[in-house]
Amino acid sequence: MNLSFRVLRYVVETADAGSVTEAAKRLNVSQPSVSTAVAQVEAELGVQIFVRHHARGVTLSAAGQRFVNEARLLLNHVRDFSQNAQSLGDTLRGEIVVGSFVTLAARFMPGLLSEFARQAPGISVRLEEGDQQEILEGLVSGRTEIALSYAFAVPEEIVGERLAELPPCAILAADHPLARSGSVSLRDLAGDPFMLLDLPHSREYFFGLFARCGVEPRITFRSRSYELIRGLVGHGHGYTIHNAVPRTTIGYDGSRIAVVPLADALEPVQIMSLRLRRHTLRPAVQRFADFLVEAFAPGGIFEPGSIAPPRVDAVEDLRA
Repeated sequence: MNLSFRVLRYVVETADAGSVTEAAKRLNVSQPSVSTAVAQVEAELGVQIFVRHHARGVTLSAAGQRFVNEARLLLNHVRDFSQNAQSLGDTLRGEIVVGSFVTLAARFMPGLLSEFARQAPGISVRLEEGDQQEILEGLVSGRTEIALSYAFAVPEEIVGERLAELPPCAILAADHPLARSGSVSLRDLAGDPFMLLDLPHSREYFFGLFARCGVEPRITFRSRSYELIRGLVGHGHGYTIHNAVPRTTIGYDGSRIAVVPLADALEPVQIMSLRLRRHTLRPAVQRFADFLVEAFAPGGIFEPGSIAPPRVDAVEDLRA
């Protein structure tokens, strides 16, 4: 097989654009150039990479999806090699694409990205947020090479390194009768309306917590936005459960909430650094992987004990 990196780049761009015409525009080349590249790959492999849809562009076949995943990873290595070769003897350089579970991104990424930029100024980070399903798909497809996420439903082809664990906490309105309790049981909240953070795999985790306590939650609202849910909780519409608890007890709209540890013996979630098992990380990505371990280790910016939930009276302390 004799396929150039240019041909691979054209095919990957066509997959991302969903159209030969759009891929040509993005690459600033002629449409026949892209069509020829696609035809060359299909001839070399002896399989159909794209399924053509009249007037609706193209989609990847099953074989095409596997090919594009591998090609994307290879092109990332080529780009990294080229950038590092231009600065031999210099610090690591290049762009890396990092995935992050949406709630972990909001809680940890500002600090992580700021500190990493200080430690490795030659490496730029492009962040892709998503739910667990989107994070795993990003790794498998090669769009991202490392991700900060949870241990939910991790397939065999992805390997993870544990960074920290986050116990579940009850999020209540600041004026809830149990808001100032040292801890609370899910049984104590069984009659209250429950606001569900409705994300793939996250919802199953929350349902598992209730099942372990023998409680049936009274779900009255579902949302993919944890800040929306926090705001509704702050206005007294119900309670929720959260693990990656923000360091503030004030919602976006100024409403106030309380974070109360759960007294039940419930499993925490594991914060993981995830990557594809079969691929060696590029040097710049490996540097970020090492940095994540350091950040959550003793002495790091998120060392154990530093990510505990805020006290219910934190707002009063700040205003005093």
